Amino acid sequence: MNYANLIIKNAKIITVDPKKPIAWGVAIRDGCFLALLDDNGDLEGLVGPETYVIDAHQRTVIPGLNDSHIHIIREGLNYDLEVRWDTVTSLKSALDLLKKQAANTPPGQWIRVVGGWSEYQFDEKRMPTLQEINEITQNIPVFIMHLYERVLLNKAALNALGDLTTLNITGGHIETDAHGNPTGILLAYPGASLLYSALTKAPHLPHDQQVNSTLRFLRELNRLGVTSAIDAGGGYQQFPENYNVIHEVAAQQQLTVRITYYLFTQRPGHELEDFTTWVAQNRPGQGDSFYRLGGAGEMLVYSAADYENFFQPRPDLPATMEEDLELVIRLLVQHRWPFRIHATYNESITRILTVFEHVNEQIPFNGLRWFFDHAETVSDENLERIKALEGGIAIQDRMAYQGEYCAQRYGKQTAMYAPPIKEMLAKSIPVGAGTDATRVASYNPWICLYWLVTGKTVGGTQMRGKKHTLDRLKALELWTAGSAWFSGEHNKKGRIIPGQYADLAILSNDYLTIPEHEIKDLESVLTIVDGKSVYAGAEFESLNIRTL
Repeated sequence: MNYANLIIKNAKIITVDPKKPIAWGVAIRDGCFLALLDDNGDLEGLVGPETYVIDAHQRTVIPGLNDSHIHIIREGLNYDLEVRWDTVTSLKSALDLLKKQAANTPPGQWIRVVGGWSEYQFDEKRMPTLQEINEITQNIPVFIMHLYERVLLNKAALNALGDLTTLNITGGHIETDAHGNPTGILLAYPGASLLYSALTKAPHLPHDQQVNSTLRFLRELNRLGVTSAIDAGGGYQQFPENYNVIHEVAAQQQLTVRITYYLFTQRPGHELEDFTTWVAQNRPGQGDSFYRLGGAGEMLVYSAADYENFFQPRPDLPATMEEDLELVIRLLVQHRWPFRIHATYNESITRILTVFEHVNEQIPFNGLRWFFDHAETVSDENLERIKALEGGIAIQDRMAYQGEYCAQRYGKQTAMYAPPIKEMLAKSIPVGAGTDATRVASYNPWICLYWLVTGKTVGGTQMRGKKHTLDRLKALELWTAGSAWFSGEHNKKGRIIPGQYADLAILSNDYLTIPEHEIKDLESVLTIVDGKSVYAGAEFESLNIRTL
């Protein structure tokens, strides 16, 4: 008999399938969805002697969330080192967390708040001062990063770093006082290499603790209903050295989030050399359904990087960009490597697309998967060009954290459209949602869903008008079936339909009916990946992998 291994019944299942949007139950077998159920009558023939049946008590069930742009591998190595301010609503509470951590930080370690917050989320609507930080942390080095805009260092951190001029200061500014001494403020100008360089000087976790840190971060994502992620590489994330931990976790079958990773060049001026080596030694798709190589990016060449620091004017890409980028794109298209590329501003996208079109004329893309990351100010004309080349766009909720800053520099009209998601969808361009966590935004997907639905920043500013927001089902689709396109798995996951991976989350409240402001507070009470429980809370707390 074709009995199910697991059945979830008495639920409100949002399938993200237009043919059957809502179901009462679902049967799972061998890690995939077996059948959708309408009532108890559909259980006949599915329940065997070893079938585990879960009563969802009419809770809402969604497909597992899929973050199409997150730096999950890098954060895994550092998660246990960080204090997170992601959902803290007052500066007082944020400083209290610092004070508490200072009392528990062992000698030789630092306190780190590495992004994922905005001053506007605090009731006080301001950042902490250096004086406040120094008073509560004393001799414990403190590193606080605000977006990709600045870093605050206390006196102990300045002493530990020593001569700041030894840092890689390309694209950054070290603030000094009247006597020429560093104040403790590092500014991105416009890129964040100075901020990254300072962070790399802080102590690292040993290998075994990096493994534990990675497992804990994956579980934290599971708590929020995340079951898949597409890793976008990241600054100072060397391949293969900084992938040893995630390789080990995957090899030991301990991954609880399916990860597709893209390779990010780390050597300005040597990008073609990096990708030539990687193309010769690796192939897209290598791995399995839990850990696999997706392609190249988000950094393809450094001359094409237009950092999204709205505190500074838009950077003009150098005249060498086209030549640099064309060499890499030719290589990738010739070898059929999918690729992604970071681009914030329409001016950058215009020039990048010209390179793509020129390569396509000589070496046709021919359905090769490629996409832009971010595209906050992309024009309608460039959307048409992206569509013509069959590209996609991975969007994130960076504007939930930077909307106020964007409006101050470029005006409310620009901020209102950034990015023009509805226009992308109207042109049938593939769109997937994500966070760009963990530095420029929080890893919490529900903050992004809140922003997509309401148009409000984390500070409560109404940035996008209702005609620019999405309904709840469409927003959820971008976080599930939409994101699956970006790893080439749109036929394997993202919907609760027979044959797709059995990845889902039972939610703490009903996503479709709760007041809008409560969306950002949602979490999972039971997360299932590959038909097995990877996180359980509330009334399901006793469930675990062995139980199912």
